[in-house]
Amino acid sequence: MARDYIAPTGSNLSSMNHDQTFRAVLIVVFLVVLPIGIYHRLRSQATREKLDRRQEGLFILATLRPLGAAFWFGVIAWMVDPGSMAWSSMSIPVWLRWTGVGVIAIASRLLVWTFRSLGTNLTETVGTRRRHTLVLHGPYRWIRHPFYDSAALFMVAISMIVANWFLLVMGVVLFCLLIIRTRIEEANLVARFGDSYRTYMERTGRFLPRIGANQR
Repeated sequence: MARDYIAPTGSNLSSMNHDQTFRAVLIVVFLVVLPIGIYHRLRSQATREKLDRRQEGLFILATLRPLGAAFWFGVIAWMVDPGSMAWSSMSIPVWLRWTGVGVIAIASRLLVWTFRSLGTNLTETVGTRRRHTLVLHGPYRWIRHPFYDSAALFMVAISMIVANWFLLVMGVVLFCLLIIRTRIEEANLVARFGDSYRTYMERTGRFLPRIGANQR
């Protein structure tokens, strides 16, 4: 038996049109930011130095990257076909989705600034390289983890643009895991740089600038 055809309503058509617009915006952002990230990753790995991921601890190893993969799989699925993520869509105003576009622009600028400031110190784990240096310029002048700030802004912005509660929940969980990981990372940095890093911690915030601190 042939199924009855149900014509899309005006609201459904409007939603589909908005999805296509935001889909195009997100694809452009990825086409601009992804090559920059790949370039800096390859540049930092030119020494072919292997870092021990086990320093992160079993809990972070078992959760952070698998959940991160789930998040990005959802994003890619939505960019390929917005309808594939309709099961977790949420209704938010269009202006809020456009606000997400503004947030992702800020996140992209912060991410690129962070990449340029880190240089070859960039790593994918909490370990440091043999020739690791303590970065105190760029966004690191005010905050110790601008990379994680940009990641958090990206995840919130994408959730707003896509209007998807699953991505929002995953983003919150991932940022909580990053907070846990920073404790391990900072312990390693204290062990590596000693009082220099302790002094740096006293005048900077972990994720937000420390109000009233001397930034010299």
